[in-house]
Amino acid sequence: MRKDSRSQCPINLSLEILGDRWTLLVLRDIIFTGARHFRELLDGPERISSNILADRLDSLVEHGMLTKASDPSHKQKITYSLTEQAIDLVPVLVQLGYWGTRYLPVTEAYTARGEVLATGGDPLVQTLMDELRENHLGPHARHAPVPDGPTVLAQMQNAYQAALDRTAGT
Repeated sequence: MRKDSRSQCPINLSLEILGDRWTLLVLRDIIFTGARHFRELLDGPERISSNILADRLDSLVEHGMLTKASDPSHKQKITYSLTEQAIDLVPVLVQLGYWGTRYLPVTEAYTARGEVLATGGDPLVQTLMDELRENHLGPHARHAPVPDGPTVLAQMQNAYQAALDRTAGT
């Protein structure tokens, strides 16, 4: 954490970590699309540059939001995982998405995932957080048993794909 913080206000300190143009988008892609590797994150829709992405990933690791580990399937590949600290941001990102959907000119495809969460409400958001805990921290990190049916991530991906298909007319 920076030693020269402007103040010890919790909003200020949070913005010092998360308040640039790219950091929340990197977390968004890890949380909502399942991206775990540099190349997957680099291919996000906003087309972040490689040097900015590397900087943001390093910062998120430094601030305890991500961990990184060598990928056993490939020597030079790094896998990034969310920490509990980052998973705790999911409700904030969901609310930010709700706000953007309400007030900004977003496309159907980009609102589809959020609509799944809005329909399911807080219980579905909590289930998503447990899925992320299991995927990133291990099965021991879940707070509740695995519910029946498709995962929240699968539901969101299906809604996104259906919106893309509607847009393409297929």
